[in-house]
Amino acid sequence: MRTRPLKVALLGCGVVGSEVARIMTTHADDLAARIGAPVELAGVAVRRPSKVREGIDPGLVTTDATALVKRGDIDVVVEVIGGIEPARALITTAFEHGASVVSANKALLAQDGAALHAAAGEHGRDLYYEAAVAGAIPLIRPLRESLAGDKVNRVLGIVNGTTNFILDKMDSTGAGYQEALDEATALGYAEADPTADVEGFDAAAKAAILAGIAFHTRVRLDDVYREGMTEVTAADFRSAKEMGCTIKLLAICERSADGTSVTARVHPAMIPLTHPLASVRGAYNAVFVESDAAGQLMFYGPGAGGSPTASAVLGDLVAVCRNRLSGTTGPGESAYADLTVSPMGQVVTRYHISLDVADKPGVLAQVATVFAEHGVSIDTVRQQGKDGEASLVVVTHRASDASLSGTVEALRKLDTVRGVASIMRVEGE
Repeated sequence: MRTRPLKVALLGCGVVGSEVARIMTTHADDLAARIGAPVELAGVAVRRPSKVREGIDPGLVTTDATALVKRGDIDVVVEVIGGIEPARALITTAFEHGASVVSANKALLAQDGAALHAAAGEHGRDLYYEAAVAGAIPLIRPLRESLAGDKVNRVLGIVNGTTNFILDKMDSTGAGYQEALDEATALGYAEADPTADVEGFDAAAKAAILAGIAFHTRVRLDDVYREGMTEVTAADFRSAKEMGCTIKLLAICERSADGTSVTARVHPAMIPLTHPLASVRGAYNAVFVESDAAGQLMFYGPGAGGSPTASAVLGDLVAVCRNRLSGTTGPGESAYADLTVSPMGQVVTRYHISLDVADKPGVLAQVATVFAEHGVSIDTVRQQGKDGEASLVVVTHRASDASLSGTVEALRKLDTVRGVASIMRVEGE
């Protein structure tokens, strides 16, 4: 074993960073044996140096992250500060000064992954980011290495624990959205400002990363259709149960049938209770991968939190350090396929539409005509009426999102339609 340690700079020492530092210390002997050389925490960049950080030598703590990554003796920079800047500048500076990078920064990778990969390649360094998607669940490495000889056609998953906890609570207790969100916040599953989670921004960034790797095509955050889950109601769950379904916020990345294009989207959807994702409870994540040769694979586990995310970071750290010792680099960006990223309007799926309508003869015929005029075939209809008002629930066969949007716009113009109460896609069938 080489006796000179590999030096690691840690950018950020919050929930994840502090766990990375702790594991590096407590598992130092095991890590050294697995890598072939000791690893040494050479510096920790933070914003508040006066904060007590148990187990970390105060002499390692600095507020000058730029100086730390420029030192020249740093072998690996671990970036867990998040956000776009200064993370982007620090990562590129690390490459320029000879360090490889392990990152958990989904937002930055979804926005600028191509440029970061190019910078890593230019300087002959690694960029690893298993922790950016689904916490501890091994997902990125299986997609870009284990399935490198296969053709992935679809990635369908629950990639945000906060939203899954909220929707699971609504499903199991009948609670409304706000009540479930309040409980998630009280238990620490939701941030004080939950917007990134409940509006789908977090999941959309992860979907961009997954689609890019799965389909060997550059997919940026702006390419991902995003719809949050704040409008999901207890009534939607009742309707889902009547169909033998539940509701999940899903990240869906698909290759088109002719193989020339891909789509990436995040939105709430009904899925059958028989689908493996339907049983994913609480704050857990799960991703379902469909490929030509391997068939259907499911990856399941804790998708967030200090220890699970640190586990993924340390796995990348071991791999990068091994590459460093052998003088090689691991897989870089694979975007050779360069497939077209299609808009949401071309996505084809089933839909569940709930309408508030007048309770009088001819309404159903009018509604059915609108669906037919827009080429959307109806599978089932359920109607309930009382005191001159009625609810009409329509479940369609598969149709394009553009056709469904045109249908809904026309329905809203009917005098007999009081309002479109809910539109929910039906997936996983």
